[in-house]
Amino acid sequence: MTVADRVIFLQERTPLNLLPPTILTALASQIEVIPYAASQPVVEAGQPPAGLYILWQGKLETLANGWGGVSFLPGTVLNLEALLLNQGVDQTVWTLTESTLWFVAQDRFQAILNSHPEILQIFTRQLITALQRLSFQYSYEQERQATLRPYLVPRAKRGVIGRSRYAERLRQQIREAARDRQPVLIFGEPGVEKDNLAALIHYGSSQRRSPMIQLDCSKLQASGADLFGRVGGKLGILAALGAGTLVLSNPRELPADLVEPVARLIRTGQYQPLQRGDNPAPTLESPARIILISEQSTPALDRLVATTIKVPPLRVRKADLEDLVNYYLSLLCRRRRLNRIPVTAEAIRRLQSYDFPNNLRELENLVERAITQMVPGGSLTEEILWPSQGKKRQLRLNLLNRYPGLRRFLRSPWWPDRLNYGLTLGLFAAVVLILFLGPQRRQQNVALLVFWAWWWPLVLLGFPVVGRLWCAVCPFMIYGEVTQRLSQRWFPGQLRRWPRAAAERWGGWFLWALFALILIWEEVWHLEDTAYLSACLLLLITAGAMIFSALFERRFWCRYLCPIGGMNGLFAKLAMTELRAQQGICSATCSTYQCYKGGPTQGEGQATGGCPLYSHPAQLEDNRDCVLCMTCLKACPHRSVELNLRPPGIDLWTTHPPRAYEVALMFLLLGAVYLHRLPEIEQRFNLALPLDNLGWHSLIAAGVLAGPALLPLGLAGINRWLPQGSTGIKTRSFIKLAYGYLPLVWAANLAHYLRLGLLEGGRLLPVSLATFGVSGANLPVGVAHPAVVAFLQGVTLILGVCLSIGLSQKIGRQPLSQSLGQHGCTLVYGISLWSLIVGF
Repeated sequence: MTVADRVIFLQERTPLNLLPPTILTALASQIEVIPYAASQPVVEAGQPPAGLYILWQGKLETLANGWGGVSFLPGTVLNLEALLLNQGVDQTVWTLTESTLWFVAQDRFQAILNSHPEILQIFTRQLITALQRLSFQYSYEQERQATLRPYLVPRAKRGVIGRSRYAERLRQQIREAARDRQPVLIFGEPGVEKDNLAALIHYGSSQRRSPMIQLDCSKLQASGADLFGRVGGKLGILAALGAGTLVLSNPRELPADLVEPVARLIRTGQYQPLQRGDNPAPTLESPARIILISEQSTPALDRLVATTIKVPPLRVRKADLEDLVNYYLSLLCRRRRLNRIPVTAEAIRRLQSYDFPNNLRELENLVERAITQMVPGGSLTEEILWPSQGKKRQLRLNLLNRYPGLRRFLRSPWWPDRLNYGLTLGLFAAVVLILFLGPQRRQQNVALLVFWAWWWPLVLLGFPVVGRLWCAVCPFMIYGEVTQRLSQRWFPGQLRRWPRAAAERWGGWFLWALFALILIWEEVWHLEDTAYLSACLLLLITAGAMIFSALFERRFWCRYLCPIGGMNGLFAKLAMTELRAQQGICSATCSTYQCYKGGPTQGEGQATGGCPLYSHPAQLEDNRDCVLCMTCLKACPHRSVELNLRPPGIDLWTTHPPRAYEVALMFLLLGAVYLHRLPEIEQRFNLALPLDNLGWHSLIAAGVLAGPALLPLGLAGINRWLPQGSTGIKTRSFIKLAYGYLPLVWAANLAHYLRLGLLEGGRLLPVSLATFGVSGANLPVGVAHPAVVAFLQGVTLILGVCLSIGLSQKIGRQPLSQSLGQHGCTLVYGISLWSLIVGF
């Protein structure tokens, strides 16, 4: 290779191209070509330089104790700084491959340097320029770091914890979002760690080495100066961010003037910094990635994003609760230098029964509080790891946990199957036979006496305590179940599915109409004192149960059509007990829903046919559709079902859905009390009603049944036409408010039947003998004094009026002045019933 060729190489491939050709020619003429084998040292750190080395062919590498293994390619110059500054070599360099180096000895290079002193000036100017450039870059980087530092997100706090399908889907969405640079919207409730998911997207992407910042849109300047910067002024966040990731939280709180510029940034990646004066601002490109995290929709921005990730709340991720609790425990134990703390299964089940309105943030705080409270060396139990209670869980006491013997009895074969098929089935047949074949008056027929003087008062007294418990041992449905089993044995086939839509729409009105006809029949034909007609009434209801059981699966008649069941379901809303299941446990651990569908034995769950009323205990909103048969309690393998003690009627002002036919049935039952007191009405108002005529008597009975509903309906009509005030208080519908009369309706019916129960119920022994033609004149009787009966009836009515006024206020949630009309109706009912029942 000639000297000219070497000069060309030095000009094109080395940092020596700053030197003029005359100096390069002098250097090229002094070059020696030295070959090196692989892994051979070229220069050693700390030694004086032997000369100038220029790599012509091959590859060099520094040692790790020098520059950390930096590789050099052809054109690299070694020892230039050491020769110019007369100092030692600062790094050791080895050959990585077979290499050829050009070498200029130290004395020859010094001779050239002495002959051409401008060499030192040239490299000094280069050094000054480099220092200026580095100083500018350092100043810019300082300003950039100062701009970004308050908003930097240095890392993701954690990954997505859990193994549920929701956690798996969330991880997959994050991976997909990290593959590109498209805008993303992360949408979810407070506390689901949306900002951490944004960090997972950024740090899982190819731009993970670029900065990530998070801005609260409510704190941005309305002018946008902090975000977009100013021309010739302060550096904007976007310019400082470069190709990093910009996370905008709460975009709904953006100042109105910034919505369109931010929308343009998301749509095109362009923005304009602020410009003073009338000169148009330049349009700049931003390579930053935009991620929005929001709890509320922002239509102007949401429609511009390419990917939307909806973060599921913790209440639907109950299957992940155990993993999350263990994760938080591991963090806290490591932080506090504690040994691993176990969590009991009961504690996890308790957490699964709670909805966590503040999601992961609330769970983490709860675990930290539990660790603080626990005794060192113990376990986290349900007594320590307890959340606050939501509306559906407040003021509840699980009787099954408090009294384990009650759980064992309700899960045993005795309740209710052995009781039903061992006692009720035969007893009901005997009652019907006695009603048909025995004496026809109540004073002489024990079955008639028990039906009217014992059953009615007791079942009414039972509603506030045990709700629809009677339906669990009801003889009507026992014969319906027997019919269903026999029909399947004699005529095998699939029973019909329930026509749910039609039944929900018309079933309640059917039972209302049937109940109205029964009440008219009872009044006109004097069923209370006619045994065979009472037997016909019982057989009529039993026939309905048997027919519909032969046609449809389970207890279709009980849920939708039975008039007694409709009354029981209505008054059961007042009960102080309820059967429910913990929604969290059901959603997190149950996949078979045996309590609803039925199934074989699983764990401690027994084999059952499923809920006879097709109700899931975790989804019950009131007591209407639960007959307390305990099928769900027997079937559940997770101990989710609870029998709770609660404030009476709490569903009516919390979760209860109002239904028009239930209100109609309620007023029908109130009218029934007035109908039973028709003789007192005649006497009070000196009326001469044509009750001897069957047609007129039936019409009058129908009118009396309908009469009590006219007063509240009239009041509702007046309120509808009156101008509404501007109080800002939402007016409740008539159907919802009408449930406020329910305690009074229950109390009125109880007060009416107390007379039969207290004056005639105690004659059970002599009437029992009289039924079979034996005199029981000398047998003991228990009859209350009329004054005692009147006192108890009066107390019952006063209690009903007070409870109705209180319940109306709870349901209405409005000032007393706006409820005076309904309270006035309640007082009118109370006074009129007092006049008819108590009599003074």
